[in-house]
This record gives sequence, structure tokens and C-alpha cells, in this order.
Amino acid sequence: MSKRILIVEDDAHIADLLQLHLRDEGYAVTHAADGDAGLRQLGSGHWDALVLDLMLPGIDGLEICKRARAAARYTPIIIASARSSEVHRILGLELGADDYLAKPFSMLELVARIKALLRRANALERNARLDAGRLEVADLSIDPIARDAVVGGRLLDLTPREFDLLYLFARHPGKVFSRMDLLNQVWGYQHEGYEHTVNTHINRLRAKIEAYPSTPSRILTVWGRGYKFAVPDDGES
Repeated sequence: MSKRILIVEDDAHIADLLQLHLRDEGYAVTHAADGDAGLRQLGSGHWDALVLDLMLPGIDGLEICKRARAAARYTPIIIASARSSEVHRILGLELGADDYLAKPFSMLELVARIKALLRRANALERNARLDAGRLEVADLSIDPIARDAVVGGRLLDLTPREFDLLYLFARHPGKVFSRMDLLNQVWGYQHEGYEHTVNTHINRLRAKIEAYPSTPSRILTVWGRGYKFAVPDDGES
């Protein structure tokens, strides 16, 4: 069955070209020309990927991204926008987008990034099925299928990206991950300049799982190297 991709883009020329390239790759593509139509399409069925402009008539792309991430089902999102400033790029990623490409861009590069996101989503789904049961680390319990996590008997309210980060750490207690490692394994890319979003997500995750986020005992900073998930009695911070 063909992967279903939703494009929300008000530039008809870009949308037509992208549909042409993606259909040549065998994907089933639907186009919405404004934010309101995009939001309706988003809620109308299951999508395997979402290509999203930010500057749209009606509801803007950031709001659509936010609502997509609030849905129970995880959908890979790539933002393709003329808003190329670092602020907009970081904001889009922090709202849950998986990738961000500034206009003007190479159509072939955008298609390649969409294919990479789909491969990563398939790999995550396969890994979750293989792991099947809950992962238990001290008083932390994670279910990769239901995508829920419990600390000390308390159910955590995690975004999809926060869940992926915590699950990666918990599967490898004591292993040090650089910011670029985390970008590659959790976000799915290795691009200079995106490390700030890793710091932000780590801080938000600490606020949810640490008793004292300013002096963390679970996700530790390894100065000059990155971060690691503490094993019992690991006192480095």
C-alpha cells in the first residue's frame, strides 16, 4: 500500500512540482492550498508524512504542526518555508517538526529528506514491535507500543520527541550521547546549528522526570561530551 503524504502549501507551482516528484516515487499525495483546508485534511485520516509551509492563508503552519503533535498518532513532519531565520527553524523543530528546509530549496533534496523521515519512522515502528514489553529502569517504566512512560508511579505527559529522547536514554543507561548523536538518532539528521533544540528538549524532559531539575539525577550532563542516563549510584552531574 502506498505511503500517504499530505502537502500543505499555498504556492501552486511548488505544490505541483512536489506532487509530481512524490508520485513518481510511488507515494499517494494530497494537497491542501491553505491552513484551514490542511487542518481538515489532517484530521480526516492517517498520514505517513506531512509537508508543511509556515506562511499560509488561514491557520498558519506552526499551529498545524502543534495540533499534529497533539494527536495520538505520530506523523513525521517536514517544514518547507520561506521563513529561513534560525528563530523560525528552532521554533518549528521545538513544536515537533522532524526537519526544516528553507525556500528556495532543491526539490530532489526535499524528496530525499521525506524518504529519510519515512525510513526512520518505519525503523522506529519495527524496533517498538521487537521490544514489545515495557522497559524498566529503576522506578522508570516505558511502554514503546503505547508510547507512555511512568516515573515513581506517575504517568508522564511527554511530547513525541521527549518520549523518543527518554526511550533512547533508558535503553542505553550510562552511554554518553553527544548532541549530534541525539540529532541523528532522535531527530534523524546531522546538521550544524540545530544543537540548541537538543538542549531545549533535554531541559523540558528534565523538568518532567527529575525531582530537582536544576540538579538532575537521571539525565546527566557530561561536560564537553554530551548527556547520559544515570545508572543507579552514578553521581556524575
